[in-house]
Amino acid sequence: MGSISLRNAGLVASETLFSNLNFVIGDGDRVGLVAGNGRGKTTLLRAMAGQGELTTGDIVRSRGLTVGYVEQDMPAASMGLTLYDAVLEALPPVDRDTDSWRVDVVLDEFETPDAMRNRKLTELSGGWQRIALIARCWVLQPDALLLDEPTNHLDLGKLFQLENWINQAARNIPVVIASHDRQFLDATTNRTLFLRPDASHYFALPYSKARLALAEADEAAEAKREKDLKEVSRLRKQAAKLTNIGINSGSDLLTVKSKYLRERAEKIESAVLSLHKERSGDIRLGNSGAQAKVMLAIENVDVTTPVGDKLFRIDKLHIFQGDRLVILGRNGTGKSQFIGLVHRAMAGAETPGIRVSPQVVPGYVDQAMSFLPAKESPLGYITGRFDQGDQRSKSLLAAAGFAVEKQDRPIAELSFGQRARLGLLAIRLLEPNFYLLDEPTNHVDIPGQERLEDEILTHGATCILVSHDRSFVRGLGSRFLVIENRRLREVDSPEAHFADMAAERG
Repeated sequence: MGSISLRNAGLVASETLFSNLNFVIGDGDRVGLVAGNGRGKTTLLRAMAGQGELTTGDIVRSRGLTVGYVEQDMPAASMGLTLYDAVLEALPPVDRDTDSWRVDVVLDEFETPDAMRNRKLTELSGGWQRIALIARCWVLQPDALLLDEPTNHLDLGKLFQLENWINQAARNIPVVIASHDRQFLDATTNRTLFLRPDASHYFALPYSKARLALAEADEAAEAKREKDLKEVSRLRKQAAKLTNIGINSGSDLLTVKSKYLRERAEKIESAVLSLHKERSGDIRLGNSGAQAKVMLAIENVDVTTPVGDKLFRIDKLHIFQGDRLVILGRNGTGKSQFIGLVHRAMAGAETPGIRVSPQVVPGYVDQAMSFLPAKESPLGYITGRFDQGDQRSKSLLAAAGFAVEKQDRPIAELSFGQRARLGLLAIRLLEPNFYLLDEPTNHVDIPGQERLEDEILTHGATCILVSHDRSFVRGLGSRFLVIENRRLREVDSPEAHFADMAAERG
């Protein structure tokens, strides 16, 4: 039996991220770790893996337990290796000759084509790099598994494959998964830990059911808070009354009793916890408006790779004001190439077959937020690019979740979640009326995803969306197009596509 125990665990950075964390993860426990960006998930996972330290408390692993930790990024030094060699590298040097067969076994588990195994990681998609990271961990046959954002960059096929793998290969060991993908958490976990500064919550439930239980707990906590504050007010009024009587009558007994009542009030007040709110960068968008009915018209256009190889053809597609198009398809079918083609057309490049309304003001977000200048600071970027002024820029960044001390750091040093929030703030300041969103939720936490969805719906913005997040797609899309057999066709809903992808990986 393997287990990882946390005892009074706490983490303080510039502020308390979590404290007094006590729970045990045992065999068969698959825990979803949920918190906002920058709220300590990665640090906690690293500490559980023995690769980092917490501020307070202890983490105890059962004797002999080996922990596999899958980080978010492949080590830079390994990126020049082939996929096969990157996994082989994880084995101890003395075992690589005798145990190299393990690499093939693990890559077979993830249905890795032979041709893919000999390609360098730099030539592979982010999804395959993610599979390589997991394979590097699994080849060591760990007794417990910690996964940090494992779904980022995965297409639906690989996502379903990962779900099945966790539920089968890793079903009997302790597993902790930090993820912002709500559907993935529901499919793979049976427990949920909500990290909070004062009182974290741990439920023996998958995410959606745990979130309902959390809402009930918060409601009960708020009711108790209001009751306690009323009692504090009553005690203080009574203490003040006794103090006045005691002074007027010269009674030392009443003065002592008044002091006792004040101390009781202070003790209750200090124990009162304000209702916790999930904190995320304030994601707000806008819509500069347009009168045109047809925002974008595409006819007889081939979408190609950067070197000109045909991916699929669009016979006719009109996008109307307020449409929220979701582009579905397997990895490599051309979803991101299509978004890029439309973006270039909106930016003024000559693109035969694509007509853009003169009223279109585009806002483009790619997976890597590549438009952000890596060497600039968030404050320098916002003040220089959008002419907002120093104080206004600081306020905007603070509302987007950037503490003052982080506003002057180079963008390259920011976490992926922080870059995502900065990119979305920049898009908001452009005041677009047509959003091109290529995996916008990859590094955005759950509250941020829901706020982004609400903002797009509230403002009635037109958008084209590529996303593998099923919850986000279902909540946002109004039209759905699937790339199949080198053609783009419209469907009534995404469910058939989701079901087909799940069946292929079942």
